Amino acid sequence: MSSRKQKEKKVLEIKNDLESSQVIILTDYRGLSVAKMNQLRRILEADGIRYKVVKNTLTKLAAHQAGLDGLDSYMEGPVAIAYGHDDPVTPVKLLVKFAKEHDELEIKGGVLEKQVMDEAQIRRLADLPPKEVLLARVAGAFQAPLAAMAIVLQGNLRNLVYVLNAVKEQKESA
Repeated sequence: MSSRKQKEKKVLEIKNDLESSQVIILTDYRGLSVAKMNQLRRILEADGIRYKVVKNTLTKLAAHQAGLDGLDSYMEGPVAIAYGHDDPVTPVKLLVKFAKEHDELEIKGGVLEKQVMDEAQIRRLADLPPKEVLLARVAGAFQAPLAAMAIVLQGNLRNLVYVLNAVKEQKESA
């Protein structure tokens, strides 16, 4: 296989990763030791997040093919990308926490559901609660009016029973 074919294959692989991920976080790992990089990979992989060092020129090509034109400015220097497929908040939380503990790791920017975001926007995602908590809140928001309605209806039914009993007792006494 020629070098050109290998590069085309790699661009296609990166493009597929970019398109299939809910969240993509670009980082500068300069200064991290191999041991710290491996530690970060293990932390991320435990939650199903892939973390790959990428070649900037190939990633720029793949990003353009995937319709992510705003990534070029983040593709300077050494870049590694974290790909999150299921929960967009967890990868950001893990990377922000690791970056706080290890100053060498820098979050450059990323993509959330095909929308390019800068470093500050990515960091704000870390403040969001996990997906499960958000879903529970939504379910609770739906459940609260239904529960209140059930209580009101139950009260109306109880009042109807009292009225019917009073009418019955009145007819029996007459």
